Amino acid sequence: MISEPWPTEVRLKKNGRALIVSFEAGESFELPAEYLRVMSPSAEVQGHSAAERKTVGGKQNVAIIQIEPVGNYAVRLVFDDMHSTGIYSWRYLHELGSEHETKWAEYLTELEEKHLDRKRSGSA
Repeated sequence: MISEPWPTEVRLKKNGRALIVSFEAGESFELPAEYLRVMSPSAEVQGHSAAERKTVGGKQNVAIIQIEPVGNYAVRLVFDDMHSTGIYSWRYLHELGSEHETKWAEYLTELEEKHLDRKRSGSA
C-alpha cells in the first residue's frame, strides 16, 4: 500500500513567487506561484469536468500572499490577483511537484493553441 504524501515543510520563497514543499519521503519541490495559479484545483479553473477546464493566461507575475491551512490535509493559497478558491491537497501538491515538467509543457502548448500568453490575461 502506497502511503499518502505528507509534508514536512510548506513555506513561501522569493517574495511569494514560489512555494517550497518538502515531504516525508524526502522529495522537495519549489513550485512557482504562476504554475500553482494556473493549475489551481478550483472549480473556477478546473471546471466540473475535463471539457470545462479553463486555460488561464496572464499570470506570469502573480504572487502568493497567504497560505491558509485546511484541516490536516491541504492548504488554500491566496494569490495577489485575489484568487483564493483552490484547495491544494498534499497529494495534489506532490503531483504538481513530481509532474511539473510535463504539466508545464502541456500548459504552454495550451496557451499557444488558444492564442493566450503568460503576460496578458486570459480565462479565469
